[in-house]
Amino acid sequence: MVISSMAASSAISSSSSPFVSQKDAGVSPFSTQSSKSIQISQKKVSRKIVSVMAPRQSERKPSMTGSVKTGMTMTEKIFTKSSEKSQLSPGENVWVNVDVLMTHDVCGPGAIGIFKKEFGSDAKVWDREKVVIIPDHYIFTSDERANRNVDIIRDFSNEQNIKYFYDIKDLGNFKANPDYKGVCHVALAQEGHCRPGEVLLGTDSHTCTAGAFGQFATGIGNTDAGFVLGTGKLLLKVPPTLRFVLDGEMPNYLLAKDLILQIIGEISVSGATYKAMEFVGSTVESLTMEERMTLCNMVVEAGGKNGIVPADATTFKYLEDKTSLPYEPVYSDDQARFLAEYRIDVSKLEPLVAKPHSPDNRGLARECKDVKIDRVYIGSCTGGKTEDFLAAAKVFLASGKKVKVPTFLVPATQKVWMDVYTLPVPGSGGKTCSQIFEEAGCDAPASPSCGACLGGPKDTYARMNEAQVCVSTTNRNFPGRMGHKEGQVYLASPYTAAASALTGFVTDPRDFLN
Repeated sequence: MVISSMAASSAISSSSSPFVSQKDAGVSPFSTQSSKSIQISQKKVSRKIVSVMAPRQSERKPSMTGSVKTGMTMTEKIFTKSSEKSQLSPGENVWVNVDVLMTHDVCGPGAIGIFKKEFGSDAKVWDREKVVIIPDHYIFTSDERANRNVDIIRDFSNEQNIKYFYDIKDLGNFKANPDYKGVCHVALAQEGHCRPGEVLLGTDSHTCTAGAFGQFATGIGNTDAGFVLGTGKLLLKVPPTLRFVLDGEMPNYLLAKDLILQIIGEISVSGATYKAMEFVGSTVESLTMEERMTLCNMVVEAGGKNGIVPADATTFKYLEDKTSLPYEPVYSDDQARFLAEYRIDVSKLEPLVAKPHSPDNRGLARECKDVKIDRVYIGSCTGGKTEDFLAAAKVFLASGKKVKVPTFLVPATQKVWMDVYTLPVPGSGGKTCSQIFEEAGCDAPASPSCGACLGGPKDTYARMNEAQVCVSTTNRNFPGRMGHKEGQVYLASPYTAAASALTGFVTDPRDFLN
């Protein structure tokens, strides 16, 4: 394993960096190296090889002998509970019991095919009430193969009597489908499938979004999902944990998207590879559930296995009317061992973007003011929640101007779509988001789905079919991600996206919010 100090990114000056230090807490089970502090002013990236092979597992006596237990992180505790063990450490492989398995129209057919091949064409899933199937990716399209995928998951759900299959049949009017939800990661939360202390697996890399609820949530492949369908179990390695302590008052021009872009820019797209990313601190405690979801949503863009936020009163309040099932929150011990700890003074942060073509290509929005854009996209599991649209509406309302480039709005779910048309925007005199968007000259909010976030068939709404420049509230900006291979995508918060729509250039939202 290689532990490396990270030099400061050019996006943030060393004199005012919100990152105080990165500490190797000397807690790796593979090392007894002394702890060190890495100051932001370092110019070099130093690397120290601690170990080049997996550690030899020490023999552990049963807990009833009275042997001293080591403090554990939240993620380690969830693994311990779900594997019916008394103690676990990073690097150990254990069979975990899965509480919820989610799949959708893109990966569902593959997972179903593997399940039937390995367990038999007449086999039944391990628990029909723990499987959640959500069509959301390639829905509003005439593409025959995309439509076939939805048919496959519908047939399987009917055959297995799956309790939570959120079907859509009428593609011409999504509102005619009362069971249809939309983007899986937002729907999982809204429909009460996310609960503290549980294990949620999904055939989608952004399943890590659910870590906002204090649970272990991660994406898995179709083969693993096929196995889980038949057994309810999966062999997983316990990840070490990186801890991010976010303190300071959140400026009114920042959103959680800025926080996670700052972190990814600091540690890189591989900085958290197969590691848990635990978020704590006064700033995190002040975030709403939807903002915590944004924070956890993009840990996979740093290579993270999962993101996790301790459950608190905000979590419990959100869950009150969403689930009646009992759950048991877990919290990291004071003696828990973290592979590294990052401390961030959020009050010093500025609005950020991730420039093409990588989520860690961090830049200050104000330093990209000369970048001319062709369009703006507000939507996805990352930036298509109710509060994301309220944030965009706040900028449009403050400006009183019309957008200068096509601005596409794709609510994540039916509920979000309804909120856009019914919830009054604070300070607007009772106007809804939809009214403010219409006055600003945006496209009418589209049918809820993943939309153009991952390109999709050529007739997908708002897909980039030309080599254009787009500011987007989505999560990835690799070449071809939103359609055209030569398209350029700047990832940003809803504030920054809305501000950019008003000028036709990448724009710092403080130009309108202050």
